[in-house]
Amino acid sequence: MTQLDLQRVRQSIKNQVGNKIKISANRGRHKFETAQGVITETYPNIFLVELEDKSGKTQSKTVSFSYQDVITKDVRMMLLEN
Repeated sequence: MTQLDLQRVRQSIKNQVGNKIKISANRGRHKFETAQGVITETYPNIFLVELEDKSGKTQSKTVSFSYQDVITKDVRMMLLEN
């Protein structure tokens, strides 16, 4: 992982603020937890995703992920069409 990779990922996620995504997070022992949500904010080391419930309504649950998680593929994201 280089500084350039980190800057690219950070900028790419920053460009998607407000967009709906499908996110899968590695929870250990080859278990991935999948959810849909909206990227709400970005910071120098992390970004925030507000999750949706099963009916598609936005929950009050906000989770944070680091850009390194995306680079190491512990977090996988896919942009969804609104």
